[in-house]
Amino acid sequence: MIDYASDVPRWKQVADVIRARITDGTYPPRSRVPSVIQLQSEFGIAQATAQKVLSRLRDEGATYTVPGLGSFVAEQPTAGSESEQD
Repeated sequence: MIDYASDVPRWKQVADVIRARITDGTYPPRSRVPSVIQLQSEFGIAQATAQKVLSRLRDEGATYTVPGLGSFVAEQPTAGSESEQD
């Protein structure tokens, strides 16, 4: 899953995997995404790397964080939803 020989940073590889799981419905809207500890365990990455993954996904708007509860998948805009408001 993670290519340790790749020039692509590990945080980006893991973020791409989580983003793909969001897109394919593995993690539907409002569902919890893996925690830092779960990311460390699944992907064999450092705590700081796992934190960067979650931070990037949150910055992109793919997830949101509820303090004390974890990170969750954000509602994704539906196709054409912006044009319907015109």
